[in-house]
Amino acid sequence: MEQCGACRAPEPYEGPEGVHPLDQLSPQEVSRATACTRAHAAALGVPGALRFNTVMLQEPAKRDLLAFYNGRGARPPRRAVVWVLNPPHGHLFEGIVDLPSAGGGDRMLRWKLLEGVQPTTTPDDNVLAEEIILADKRVMDMVAERYGITDPNLIIFDPWTLHGTPPGYEGRRLMQGFLYVRKCKDDNEYAHPLDLLPLVDLNLGKVINIECYDKPAKIPPTLVNYHADLANGTTGTGWRSDLRPIDITQPEGPSFTVEGTLVKWQKWQVRLGFTPREGLVLHNVGWQEEGGRVRPILHRASLVEMAVPYGDPNQPYVRKCAFDVGDYGMGFTANSLELGCDCVGHIKYFDGVVNNAKGEPLVIRNAICLHEEDAGMLWKHTDTRLNRVEVRRNRRLVVSQVSTFANYEYAMYWNFYIDGTMSLEMKLTGILSTTYRPLEEKPGNVPFGIDVAPGVIATNHQHLFCVRLDPSIDCAEGGKDLVVSEVNADMLPLGPGNPRGNAFQVNETPLLSVHAAMRDAAPFRSRAWKVKNPAVINPITGQPVGFKLLPTHSTPMLMQPESLVAKRAFFATKHLFVTPHDDEQVFPAGDHVVQSEDCLGLKIWTKEDKPLAGADPVIWHSFGITHLPRLEDFPIMPVEVVGFTFKPWGFHKWNPTLDLPPTRNAASKEDVQAAASAPKLPRPRM
Repeated sequence: MEQCGACRAPEPYEGPEGVHPLDQLSPQEVSRATACTRAHAAALGVPGALRFNTVMLQEPAKRDLLAFYNGRGARPPRRAVVWVLNPPHGHLFEGIVDLPSAGGGDRMLRWKLLEGVQPTTTPDDNVLAEEIILADKRVMDMVAERYGITDPNLIIFDPWTLHGTPPGYEGRRLMQGFLYVRKCKDDNEYAHPLDLLPLVDLNLGKVINIECYDKPAKIPPTLVNYHADLANGTTGTGWRSDLRPIDITQPEGPSFTVEGTLVKWQKWQVRLGFTPREGLVLHNVGWQEEGGRVRPILHRASLVEMAVPYGDPNQPYVRKCAFDVGDYGMGFTANSLELGCDCVGHIKYFDGVVNNAKGEPLVIRNAICLHEEDAGMLWKHTDTRLNRVEVRRNRRLVVSQVSTFANYEYAMYWNFYIDGTMSLEMKLTGILSTTYRPLEEKPGNVPFGIDVAPGVIATNHQHLFCVRLDPSIDCAEGGKDLVVSEVNADMLPLGPGNPRGNAFQVNETPLLSVHAAMRDAAPFRSRAWKVKNPAVINPITGQPVGFKLLPTHSTPMLMQPESLVAKRAFFATKHLFVTPHDDEQVFPAGDHVVQSEDCLGLKIWTKEDKPLAGADPVIWHSFGITHLPRLEDFPIMPVEVVGFTFKPWGFHKWNPTLDLPPTRNAASKEDVQAAASAPKLPRPRM
């Protein structure tokens, strides 16, 4: 199979100082970008102090990257995108800073006032909101009057962005807060929700409204804890004593190699990136054939948005909906992963670089984890005539990141398998966001949720994710030749061609325009979507090489089309969108989603029914889960897993695992006593 566009390896090695054009900004580059921004703002006479929101790499245009990779263009320059506020004036500016690789000569290339939008609420914004709340005399007086609590150290404020700005507050940078109380330092505050909801103006630095029930309520008293120092008090049974260690060992080290941010494992190659908004990003995913030729698969892939709408229609909870990627940032909220806890085995870590409100760089140690793990059986067959068994173990390379958004954790796992399959798993865990219920009410009969403790309700909600996939199947000149099609398995009607009614066939339909490519999943038809390259034909199948996107979770949005959620989270109204590639189109709900009243991205980009033929298609895949909380999810939630699979479909000449040697794990041991007592069964005849 020949590649289109006279393909070469996806990219040359890094340039000066080992920095690749797609590597995240270094701490030094963040400092240079913010210094340049301060100087530029001062020269323009921008009033007020600057509050830096986001400083991140401006990725080179795809066209320039491809020219560089293929030796036809210069090395793309290093540039930073800077979003900066100047409260209390409420202005948001966007700057593009040129950062010459030699250092010095930094300059502002573009400076723009952005009107009518609010940027991400960073960790510093969340801390600021809590400080404002806890320092507000009116709030503390109400807490003392209603609950008898005078120690502000026991009050916990969960900051949330607003989903729907109350009338009269338009144009202000606001955060709402759900209040909780702790009985002691490590107590689980979500077991003790209060019925006060303050509203904070971040630019003015003050509380501007407080919502509450008409009469004082009692604090839910039950202790429901997960912290190691308190959990035994909840269960009353003590720690389990019958768990024995399971150790993951690789005495010869891992099978992957790392060159800067380029990872090579088996026949996979992938470059890892990191942004404050998306967190982990995959670049230049490819498969290496014999002779060293690397066949491109994905130019770029990342989680670009998610919406978590809650199903309670009552005030103020109707405003409860988080767009976690756009509202808070997967990178800003990334955890520093712990060896032997978050990841086990032989681990390689990568740091993440973000910024604080002062414009200083912050390094998140061990933000990304890389490891390989056993993945069960790959394939097996017993030839009963020869009495011979052939079996191969599967393994996968895992690239992961975990982010914390107040009560919830989202763990992102990109998996690469030995047979050329890749997948994304999102693991949801953390703590349910709870609300107050009067203690005098009997449990049960909660129309929009469930009781998880006396006086404590967990509301029904959804987690709706969106990934952006920029495919490059066997083509290093971009994806202009690629075609996205829909594949359905359909039963045939009874008739001369199907007299016994057992026949079904596969129907494939090319999606040739933007509107035609707005599609829903259909599990009853085994619906999937194929990305194929008609310029490269598989010699065995006679069909274009390709990969198939297999939706494994197809939860639809349960909110009405006229709802604010459906307007803002337009990406979640369908499971598939396909658009022509555009470097500026990355975030489907918009570059700035905080307090938005409509979709500022995908709805606009798909308004015109543009043709997709020759358009370098970009895939937007939405998937999710409807979370109907259960008692067992509290006080800590065992993981729920959602995701999808991206599987080779006629991409290889034959099964790519035939060269795997037979292996036997020498560390495995048999329980001899159990084996001796087991009955011997006759071997079945085949």
